[in-house]
Amino acid sequence: MPDVAAGWLQGSQAVCVLSFDIDAESAILASGRRYADHAMTMTHQAYGPLVGVPRILDLLKQYHLRATFFCPGFTADCYPSVVERVLEAGHEIAHHSYSHRVQTSMPADQQEADFVRALESLTRLGARPRGFRAPMWEATWKTPAILARHDFLYDSSLMDDDRPYVLTVDGKEIVELPPHWSLDDWEQYAYLPEPVIGTVIESPAKVFEMWSLELEAMRRHHSLFMLTCHPFLSGRPSRIEMMRKLIEFILAKGDVKICTAEEVATAALADRATPRRALQPFSAPGDVYPS
Repeated sequence: MPDVAAGWLQGSQAVCVLSFDIDAESAILASGRRYADHAMTMTHQAYGPLVGVPRILDLLKQYHLRATFFCPGFTADCYPSVVERVLEAGHEIAHHSYSHRVQTSMPADQQEADFVRALESLTRLGARPRGFRAPMWEATWKTPAILARHDFLYDSSLMDDDRPYVLTVDGKEIVELPPHWSLDDWEQYAYLPEPVIGTVIESPAKVFEMWSLELEAMRRHHSLFMLTCHPFLSGRPSRIEMMRKLIEFILAKGDVKICTAEEVATAALADRATPRRALQPFSAPGDVYPS
């Protein structure tokens, strides 16, 4: 067990990051440009920056909390005022690709070109992203090297732990802040007839039960509660009120620290007790698993 008195836990039993992916239309257009002609689908996604983000910002302000907003460059270009409002409110803007196309479908040069384009869009608006999250968390083994080349502090895409660790990549250190599907609102609320992004819409009461149980367990195991939400989903009224209930539940514990992803990564990197790992690409034997 990690020492709760030192390091990234900073004396808490668990650490919570409230993160929001401002995907807007990019998450759907990544499945096909033709969806730009679907008015319902595009407006369904536009709800995020138009309504969801302002509502989330108001909620965070009420509790004096800072969060991390992962933003695709395409969203930044389409809704610059939304990014500016997030920054003005004191929150962290992190990198979430340009196009939201999954990296596993792109050759290495396209991955880096997409990365650079997003970085240019975000910095143009005054953001200085230090963290990255791969679209759909589908990073490749080359992703950490791209982050290292651009001097990024952390990634939040890999799922082989529930506590921060440090990857050594090309002589540089990248903090990994592991997420998981169980703490993602997409699996609970996402629904569209086309493209199919989910088929079930859960009750916010059930989602609160799931997430509060996870938090209780993570307090026992001294873990990172990396909550991932999307404004076009969790910005809806009953869901934002569930988020309010969850925030109050977390704060009432008194031993869970709520930080930005950058704050957690900075503390983890400074703590020499944080596990260090070399990147180990997995190799599947061709005689067992043919292409």
